Amino acid sequence: METYNERAKKDLLKWQKKIKDKASIIDKGTKGIQNHINGILPEKYHQIMTEMIKHLVQAVLFGAEYISSSPYKKLALIEQDDYLKEKTKFYSNLAMLEGAGTGAGGILLGLIDFPLLLSIKMKFLYETAAIYGFDTNNYKERLYVLFIFQLAFSSKEKAREVFIKMENWEEYVKTLPYELDAFDWRTFQQEYRDYLDLAKLLQLIPGIGALFGAYANIKLIGKLSIAAKYAYHMRIFQS
Repeated sequence: METYNERAKKDLLKWQKKIKDKASIIDKGTKGIQNHINGILPEKYHQIMTEMIKHLVQAVLFGAEYISSSPYKKLALIEQDDYLKEKTKFYSNLAMLEGAGTGAGGILLGLIDFPLLLSIKMKFLYETAAIYGFDTNNYKERLYVLFIFQLAFSSKEKAREVFIKMENWEEYVKTLPYELDAFDWRTFQQEYRDYLDLAKLLQLIPGIGALFGAYANIKLIGKLSIAAKYAYHMRIFQS
């Protein structure tokens, strides 16, 4: 009879293959349009957005309440995955309420959604790292959290680039800088904005914003949960 870990390895291979698949024509077309729009926007806009997201993410990454999560000890993979399901449900509900609340408020409250949702996602990733036994007090584990974030919320081509680095993490981690300032923040914020643009624009529409906000945030946490699950499965099976 096939064990849980054997099934998990098969599922991981399927996920890895899906990540490695080349971008479809639709993916390429969508990214081309987004690149064109980004090219029209003034350089000052990109600089402001990059710095804003950089400082926001760094504040979350180094906040004491995020770093303090202690790794779970001696859990079987099936137990870790069950804990992740519980956390995913909890953070999905939290994100749903946050999205509905800010969406119902129209444009002004909709703008507040961005930092609030980002904080929820990062907190979720920190707790997920702890579930799978990784200590986010370690600077390079916090970088791995950022890579998971990129993997979940990037274009197909960028996700493949990020995945290749994560796939060989123990070797790649030796080349990483010791300062987060060296991280490619511009690409990070641009990919994230491009991914969220449509969902978040719909959230700003009065009357239906709450519905779109709640639905979008649930889907975003679900996508992040899948990326985190397989990213940590990959680390566990590699070790």
